[in-house]
Amino acid sequence: MINEKVIDTHLHIEAWDNEEFNFIDCFEEYRTQSGIHSLNICALPTVQRSACNNMMCAFYKIAHPNTYAHGAFEHIFFPIREDMPKGMDLVTQYKELMEIGFDGIKMIEGKPTVHKTIGRNLNTPSLEKVYSEMEKDQTHIVFHVGDPADCWDINKTSELFIEKGWFYGDGTHSTLEELYSQAEAILKNHPNIKITFAHFYFCGENPQKLIDLFEKYPNLCVDLTPGCEMYHSFEKNREYFKDFFKKYSSRVLLGTDATFPMLTRCHTWCIDRLSRYIATSDEMMAFDDSILTGIALEGEAKENILYKNFEHRVGDKPKEINKKALSSYIEKYKHLLNPEDLEKIESLSKKYL
Repeated sequence: MINEKVIDTHLHIEAWDNEEFNFIDCFEEYRTQSGIHSLNICALPTVQRSACNNMMCAFYKIAHPNTYAHGAFEHIFFPIREDMPKGMDLVTQYKELMEIGFDGIKMIEGKPTVHKTIGRNLNTPSLEKVYSEMEKDQTHIVFHVGDPADCWDINKTSELFIEKGWFYGDGTHSTLEELYSQAEAILKNHPNIKITFAHFYFCGENPQKLIDLFEKYPNLCVDLTPGCEMYHSFEKNREYFKDFFKKYSSRVLLGTDATFPMLTRCHTWCIDRLSRYIATSDEMMAFDDSILTGIALEGEAKENILYKNFEHRVGDKPKEINKKALSSYIEKYKHLLNPEDLEKIESLSKKYL
C-alpha cells in the first residue's frame, strides 16, 4: 500500500472484461489495493475504436466520479483528410469531448505505427486548427511522440518489439528525428500549449533535449510511464537524474501505462515501483531483470511529481460527465461501432443515461 498521495496519470482500457472484472470496475480494485488517490484513463485514438473507447471512458467516469479521463479523436479516413465531412472535423470533435466532460485529450498520433496509418504530419493544417483551440482553452494533452531509438535499428530492436510491429527501420516509417521535428513545430507554433509528452519523450539518453525544450515552453511536461529503457538511463546516471528531477520537478508526471485487460496485480506492482523510485532510496527490481535505485525526492519536488503537477494541469477533481452530451455523442458516432460494441454501449446507456 502506497503511503504517499499519488495520481496515476496514464492508463488505458482495451477490452470489455477479463477473468477478474468487467471494464466498468477494472481500475477501481487497482485504486483501492494500491492506495493511489485517483487515476486518469487515456482513450486510444485510431488503435481501439476511438469513438467506442471514448464512450467506455465516459461510462467509467459516471460509475466512478473520482476518475479523470482524456478523450481521443476519431479518424474515419486513412490517410486522414483535410476536408472531413461536416461535423466530423477535429475542432468539432474536440468541443464535443470537452462538453461531455473529458479532462483533456490523448493523442497517440505520434507513435510510428499510428503515424504511418494516419498518413499526415503531426502539424498538418487540420491538426493545427485543433491545437490552436486547445492552446486557447489551456486543455491538457497527453501526447505520444516517437518510441525508443533502438526501434529503428534492426541490430538493437528486441524480438518482442519486432513481434509487436515496433521495428521502424524498414523505410516505410518516419524517423525519430522527423517525428521530433513535427512535434517541436507544434510547440513553436503554439508556445503556450499544455502538452505532456509520454514516456519521457524517449529522451533518457538525451535529457539535455528536454532541458532545452523546458526552457522555451512553459507549459511543457513529460511523464514517466515505462519504457524500461529510460529507467536503464536513469539508473546509469542516478545522481544526474536525481538533480534533474529535483530541478525540473514541476515538469514531470507519474503514470504506469497500465492497460486493461492486464490483471490488477500488474498495475499495483508498476505503481509501487514508480512511486518508490521517486520517494525512496530503495533498491528494487525495475521493469525487466535490472536493478533500479530510488532517488528519494523530498517535500515539494516529490509531491509535484506524485500528484500536484497533474492537478495543476487538469484540476484538483475530475470533471463531471454531461449525460445529455454523451447521449448525443453516442447517437452521432454509433454508426462507426461494430455490432458487438454497439450492443454493449446501448446496454450501458440504458443503465447509466
